[in-house]
Amino acid sequence: MLSFLQRIGKSLMFPIATLPAAALLVRLGMEDMLDIPFITAAGNGILENLALIFAIGIAMGFAKDGSGAAALAGAIGYLVLDSGIEAINADIDMGVFAGVIAGVAAGMLYNRYNDVKFPDFLSFFGGKRFVPIITSALMVVLSFVFGYLWVYPQALLDTTANWILNAGELGVGVYGVLNRLLIPVGLHHVMNALIWFDFGTFTTEAGDVVRGEINRFLNGDPSAGYFLAGFFPVMMFGLPAACLAMYVAAKKERKAAVGGMFLSIGLTSFITGVTEPIEFSFMFLSPLLYFVHALLTGVSMVLAFVFDVKHGFGFSAGLIDYLLNYNIAQNPFTLVLIGLFMGVIYFVVFYFLIVKLDLKTPGREEEDMMEEEQKEAPESDYDTKAYHYLVALGGPENIETLDYCTTRLRLEMKDREQINEKDLKRNGARGVMKLGKKNLQVIVGTSVEFVADAMSKRMQQGNMTPPKTEKDEESKNTHEGDSARTLNDTDIAMPLSGKVLPLSEVPDEVFAQGMMGPGFAIDPSEGIFHSPVSGKVIQVFPTKHAIGLEMENGLEVLIHVGLDTVKLDGEGFEALVESGQMVTQGTPLLRVDLEFVKENAPSIVTPIIFTNAEGLDVDLLKEGQMEQGETGFVKINN
Repeated sequence: MLSFLQRIGKSLMFPIATLPAAALLVRLGMEDMLDIPFITAAGNGILENLALIFAIGIAMGFAKDGSGAAALAGAIGYLVLDSGIEAINADIDMGVFAGVIAGVAAGMLYNRYNDVKFPDFLSFFGGKRFVPIITSALMVVLSFVFGYLWVYPQALLDTTANWILNAGELGVGVYGVLNRLLIPVGLHHVMNALIWFDFGTFTTEAGDVVRGEINRFLNGDPSAGYFLAGFFPVMMFGLPAACLAMYVAAKKERKAAVGGMFLSIGLTSFITGVTEPIEFSFMFLSPLLYFVHALLTGVSMVLAFVFDVKHGFGFSAGLIDYLLNYNIAQNPFTLVLIGLFMGVIYFVVFYFLIVKLDLKTPGREEEDMMEEEQKEAPESDYDTKAYHYLVALGGPENIETLDYCTTRLRLEMKDREQINEKDLKRNGARGVMKLGKKNLQVIVGTSVEFVADAMSKRMQQGNMTPPKTEKDEESKNTHEGDSARTLNDTDIAMPLSGKVLPLSEVPDEVFAQGMMGPGFAIDPSEGIFHSPVSGKVIQVFPTKHAIGLEMENGLEVLIHVGLDTVKLDGEGFEALVESGQMVTQGTPLLRVDLEFVKENAPSIVTPIIFTNAEGLDVDLLKEGQMEQGETGFVKINN
């Protein structure tokens, strides 16, 4: 159920992404701005059709490939459901909930029937064309059910909504606390959808009825804005002050390392209202602080209500929305005063708790955590970050589904135990959430869309070749004058006894065609792998089926034991070294139970790949049986 609700929350981000455009158009067209009524009407065209937009967006989010066929089915499903219910009982108004139902149903039916096949005389209606048909049929049934039965849950929802909307400071305070407490599991979007887009109605001067706190506020409802205003002091002042407190409380030798991060995520919160990078930076290290943050959010909501402040946003409660909607807000400057007060409270409370209770926040981690220094890739180098994330997640083959929302990757894993949380955080992740048995969320930040796209591209191409780094270029430039001597004189030793094969004979197209890089292969006859070179261990895969080495001249070597051995989840493998360890030629790296691997994997043939050897030729001088430690069988040329 939790996973199902999270999928709804994730899918809601598609339609919610339209809100900034709608809010901007509504505001620009108003009398105090450009005074062009048709622009306001254009913006309201989005707000008045949110149920339909939700049906389309959620159907796309639920569909396994984001298909347009699922989106069309969602739209048709909503129209059938809404019209059918209205014909039975015109007093029933399901609002955006009807769009959610139609979208979820259309997405799930698409996943089930998008490839269905019929006899030749009905083949036109098969496949994706069948999805809108079966969705419509289901919606007819549901319209009958809801047309007669929805009056009871509608009465309950109306009662609940009226209590929340009319409970004064208690209602807004409870909402504020719950809004923050639900963020770790990603369900705050579900609750927000009800408050923002469904609860409460308002009839505009033109006679149009709008629903939800955001729509009512933007269209001039004098009672709207209480459930939005209290977020501005937290996002613009409170959380940036929390960043300052965590920076001041950081260990002296760690301040330089965390200062840039705190400045970046603090400004992001202040300007845009995106808070998750801050919240996930301390949520897991110090849950007490996060609970205090949730309570302080409730306090801010109550203060805004008590001082009769009504303000709203189209995206989030940052500076942009604060200024955009300033002229239609009630007592908006009071939010600055509340914000300054909340900023002081956040700083004092956070600093006191961190220091007094020795709470672990960024810059105050234990020594073993400090050694795992972040080596985050430049923000623009998304392919590099995508590569490291995929490696830390156990490889593309360990990922069943990959999606994202505003700041986090949402994944369904085959084996969640294969992930390396330290490597994820070392490469820029703000936090990791494990949900249910297979679901995983990796908090990346506002660049998550670009990272997810880069990961998807690598997964589709089957490309796990390490990207070039500045270090590679420096190494190349340093050795440019004598690289021929360095490479030609490099002796690659047999890592263990076995039969040497050309890479083309590996029974796997990715390796055989050199997609991972040039190299050779060994059909091993013993189980202990030794280092073929002197250098540094740069990667021991979580499943221990592969080890990456870096030679002194910068050339990288990947030893991939067998094929599809990642599925063995480390069984039959024992790592004898760890990442970062220096090794010499002949150092034992890995102990493998060959008989077990032969019985449980497609092949034990082991590719030895030079992963960053672009522009170099790897010539195999000898083939056949060789003994561990022998050299002279492979040559690397410029």
